[in-house]
Amino acid sequence: MKFTISREALLRPLTLVAGVVERRQTLPVLSNVLIQVEGDQVALTGTDLEVELIGRTVASHVETSGSATVPARKLMDICKSLPDQAEIQLGMEDGRAVLRSGRSRFTLSTLPVAEFPNIEDTEGSQELSLPRGTLKHLIEATSFAMAQQDVRYYLNGMLLEIKSNLVRTVATDGHRLAMCSRPIDVALEQSYKIIVPRKGILELSRLLDDSDEPVSLTLGAAHVRAHTGDFTFTSKLIDGKFPDYERVVPRGGDKVLIAERAQLRQVLSRTAILSNEKYRGVRLHLEEGNLKVMANNPEQEEAEENVSVEYSGPAMEMGFNVGYLVDVLATLNEDRVQMTLADPNSSALLEEPGGGDALYVVMPMRL
Repeated sequence: MKFTISREALLRPLTLVAGVVERRQTLPVLSNVLIQVEGDQVALTGTDLEVELIGRTVASHVETSGSATVPARKLMDICKSLPDQAEIQLGMEDGRAVLRSGRSRFTLSTLPVAEFPNIEDTEGSQELSLPRGTLKHLIEATSFAMAQQDVRYYLNGMLLEIKSNLVRTVATDGHRLAMCSRPIDVALEQSYKIIVPRKGILELSRLLDDSDEPVSLTLGAAHVRAHTGDFTFTSKLIDGKFPDYERVVPRGGDKVLIAERAQLRQVLSRTAILSNEKYRGVRLHLEEGNLKVMANNPEQEEAEENVSVEYSGPAMEMGFNVGYLVDVLATLNEDRVQMTLADPNSSALLEEPGGGDALYVVMPMRL
């Protein structure tokens, strides 16, 4: 294997592929990136056995085809530190990878290509195509609510539900829930529900942009595969049953308030400074035209803020984890936010005024 390529042509796919590679690996070869050269095509593959990403780019000159595995982070750091528009020559010499650029020369260790794992190619049961911007919006609107390292392993990911003319993402960590739906122009004989692990969702999101260019999805029994432009992304699926999210969404709340989103977010963020660091609880006292936000902590420190809201109804008080409310307000794009409540012990429903394509549920706290 020996080829020449410009720094920029190598760096973008390499950066994305290296993102999949974990720093601490059980198998040494998993910290390497697999480079395969065929014709003028260069394919870079990184995997952690759960997620695999293949990026393709074009070499400016190929002397010999072939393949090798080299340390992903070191190769990426070398490429990043070379000057813009630098020409990079990469080849194998005496079982090692040698990178030359200008007057620089780097020799990198390699591991046998045969040791590099391949996520098995399962037959995809369903193929469909979505606009990249749609899928990116769905992920960004809900991904913050995914659990991290929860013993209920099926919460450490995102539910992707696809049925005729509708695609929906749902994420929950048991204390809050985020759901976003978008219409799509796809006819399916049956609906699909798959749980994509947290890391897979975050890596997939990095590949997407806001364009209407298509991303093609292949849904298999144990894997989901996405093709976008020069990248092929594969993730294992979480085998489990996702909670019935429809039952979690509160219906019939009769107390509706509308607030300026940015203003409410700032008030909550400031009040949070003096909340209990462990529980992050704030009390919301709702009365006609006003919302009072209060927090205190074991050091007897207190914060109190008032923010005017559109609300006419009976006064009520409830407690929430302030971090959960701020996350929702940071994710919504509208200038105003609508909050629907039933009583102090029931969950709050947050959405755009009049309802948008996303809705958020936050469970109350006893303070």
